[in-house]
Amino acid sequence: MLRQIIGQAKKYPSLIPLFVFIGAEGTGAALYVLLLALFNPNVSWDRKNNPEPWNKLGPNDQYKFYSVNVDFSQLKKEGPDF
Repeated sequence: MLRQIIGQAKKYPSLIPLFVFIGAEGTGAALYVLLLALFNPNVSWDRKNNPEPWNKLGPNDQYKFYSVNVDFSQLKKEGPDF
């Protein structure tokens, strides 16, 4: 299959940017899923030592990948401690 793709790229060189961008997008999507799986507080890989990691987050912890106009250092805790 890879030989066919390389053969098509040699036959039609205008397809090379298409292959590059699709490969970059696939790599970016895989890295983003890996980022969510490893660093998101809603995902718990260790059930024995830390079954609920979202309870240990403080109000100043930034867990979103991107947030618009939010300064996490100025936030105050609104709920009780568990």
